[in-house]
Amino acid sequence: MNLTPLHDRVIVRPSAPEQTTKGGIIIPDTAKEKPMQGEIIAVGNGKVADNGTLSALTVKVGDKVLYGKYSGTEISVEGEDLLIMRENDIFAVINA
Repeated sequence: MNLTPLHDRVIVRPSAPEQTTKGGIIIPDTAKEKPMQGEIIAVGNGKVADNGTLSALTVKVGDKVLYGKYSGTEISVEGEDLLIMRENDIFAVINA
């Protein structure tokens, strides 16, 4: 992938929506909710502070994260649906 986010932005690959419920009921496409977690696949250099210094991002490539339901901008790169968002749109990092 030849896409590098700028400044404090990250590119996230959303997790696939669940196909069935815990009880085994199949969820139709029209009822599936957007996933609110995914994996970071690219990060920018960091945010430039008012004094000109560069603050590095706290997330890194490979982190699994939780984000808001309507966070980020949906993009399609080489047929893959991705999200590009600011680091402050991320709520938490999932520790395995």
